[in-house]
Amino acid sequence: MTLPPQTRRQARATRDGEDGGASAVRKGASVLFGRGLLYVVVWSMQLVVSSLISPVLAHLMPPSEFGVLASAIALYQALVVLAVAGLDQATVLQRAEDGDDRRARGLLAVGVVTAAVVIAVALATIPAWGDAAGFVGAHPLLLVAVLWTGPSAIVQLSLAVLVAQDRIRVFAVTSLLSSIGGSVIGLGLLAAVHADATTYAWGGVVAQGAAMVVGIAATRPRIAGLLDRRTTARAFRLGIPVALGNLSYFVLNAGDRIVVQRLLGPDEVARYQIAYVVGSAVILLLTFTNQAWAPHFAAVRDAVARRELAVHARDELYRLLAPVLLAVTLVSPIALPVLAPASYRVQGLTVVVFIVAVTALPVVASGATGRLLLVERRGVAVGVIAAVAGAVNIGANLVLVPLFGIAGAGAATVLAYVVLAVLQLAVLPDRRAWNGPGPAVVLPVAGALLVAAASLFVPEDALWNWVRAAGVLACLPWFVVRLRSARGRGAATSS
Repeated sequence: MTLPPQTRRQARATRDGEDGGASAVRKGASVLFGRGLLYVVVWSMQLVVSSLISPVLAHLMPPSEFGVLASAIALYQALVVLAVAGLDQATVLQRAEDGDDRRARGLLAVGVVTAAVVIAVALATIPAWGDAAGFVGAHPLLLVAVLWTGPSAIVQLSLAVLVAQDRIRVFAVTSLLSSIGGSVIGLGLLAAVHADATTYAWGGVVAQGAAMVVGIAATRPRIAGLLDRRTTARAFRLGIPVALGNLSYFVLNAGDRIVVQRLLGPDEVARYQIAYVVGSAVILLLTFTNQAWAPHFAAVRDAVARRELAVHARDELYRLLAPVLLAVTLVSPIALPVLAPASYRVQGLTVVVFIVAVTALPVVASGATGRLLLVERRGVAVGVIAAVAGAVNIGANLVLVPLFGIAGAGAATVLAYVVLAVLQLAVLPDRRAWNGPGPAVVLPVAGALLVAAASLFVPEDALWNWVRAAGVLACLPWFVVRLRSARGRGAATSS
């Protein structure tokens, strides 16, 4: 049967549109899993440095000092969220919508002023909130933590613009100076001055200050932007809910340590921090991935293509997670005794590492929907949902930590991220078009989790540790194959 000419033209147009959509997804995936991952690698250097520095600090400081430093860093991270006020996300979206840097650089100037105001208020009110936060008698450390916050916030704003501009070299210099520089200077101060938390924290202040100078020189904030009330108001309408949401993310990622400190003391915070450094490595990498990918999703103006790319990227991240989660669990009994002295009782921390690492699964799901909600400027929805998840995390910690100790803190984090992912999917516009991962994605991840869970019951002796090490090495080519596939896999294979 011969179709009428008009029907043939419509069919051809539909087929061409589908081919074009698949081509757009393949091209987008090539960018995300190609050059986009270069930024993830640079950002992840702070994770590498943290992993290397933590055992050194654990040996140089008493557990109580290491524990209070971990809590101070968590507080510093929360203050950075407030100082940035979500303007990094607003700046990236503004640049994508405009197609140039003019108003984005104006928002940078607004961000610098906002950070200065937040830090001034925090410094002036330390006596009012320091003791309530559990830092009784540790106000000098809080002073340094607040001073650390200001330049860090400005560096974060600068890095967001540099990623959007695709300036990998100056981005790398700024990022590495802020991450590696602080640890190197801090260790030098520990060796030359005094081995305590306050002395180490001064290294972060110096390094972030230097990185701030580089970032400002590279991005050149536009002072006239301070007078652009319309753009500023629009940025804050998105940024403030996002900041509140990010503060809730802080609760998800670091609030457990504050609860543990209040209920179990700084020594248990130190133990949990060591396990968290290993287990949360995957979560941090996914966080860096979201930051590096944000400009690419913002630049995709077609909503259908953006959603297809988000689904494809989510499934490929799940595939990459399978070998990574298995490797992290297998390596933990080998790595933990190296990361901390025997006083940390590391033999009981492997299960905590596994629980924390499992959090990466709902993180991937929430990251995919969260990127879409932000590009669509659904900042209020993102902020409210993150606040709900943060409240769930605190409540779950208060219930589970007294029952299960620091393993309960890890379980509370998993539960909170599941709530976050479910709620974000629920508010996604036209979620009927949102496809879940298929068996080809789910089965390898489930298999890796089963093997990882089974390894928790295997003795932690020399023979079995050699078997674990062989398993970790076997995960490397698996990961490389998955990464190569992610760069070229089309939309049709990700469903």
